Amino acid sequence: MTLLLTTFAAILVTALWYLSAAARELKIGMLCWMYWGAALMWLVDAVFEYAELGAAFFSPAPADMLNDLYLGLSAVALGLVIWLAALLVKDPRGVVKAALLGRK
Repeated sequence: MTLLLTTFAAILVTALWYLSAAARELKIGMLCWMYWGAALMWLVDAVFEYAELGAAFFSPAPADMLNDLYLGLSAVALGLVIWLAALLVKDPRGVVKAALLGRK
């Protein structure tokens, strides 16, 4: 489930990055790299887990699937938080600087 969530997030963000110049200005490429890295990490994990468990890999317990769902959602949310923090620090459009200086 973690692999699916991060892969879908990576595909969605990559499509957004590719289609929108405004998204590229907002450094969404960094979010793409984070999600693709997480998807690659969980792909490697799935390969090794399949090598260990064999066919049992494809029939996980419901509790394990729920835990994986929470982990995947947490990874996607953490990626968004890191991206937002980096966006606020880099401030590509000068919005934070203007707000701090009291200008509109």
